[in-house]
Amino acid sequence: MRYEIKKSFDRSVKGLSEDDRVEIKTVIFEVLDVLSTGKKPSKGMRLTRLRNDYWEAGTSLKERIMFKLTDDLVQFLLVGTHDDIKRALKRV
Repeated sequence: MRYEIKKSFDRSVKGLSEDDRVEIKTVIFEVLDVLSTGKKPSKGMRLTRLRNDYWEAGTSLKERIMFKLTDDLVQFLLVGTHDDIKRALKRV
């Protein structure tokens, strides 16, 4: 499974604390593991299909990770709150 980190994702992570960035990195690796192996997400992590190829991953953080899944490519698009994700979906 291939993955790509978009510039919009980098910008959205830039202002977060170091602890939040570490948590986001952990979620990214778990998402890739779940998608490539087909196993279930760990307890506390959720994967939600938003629309067509757009998905959301989240943990106990208030921040959520929005990504696009097509064939064998995962594009990480944004880290943000529920409202940030809703606004981003309106633009796609």
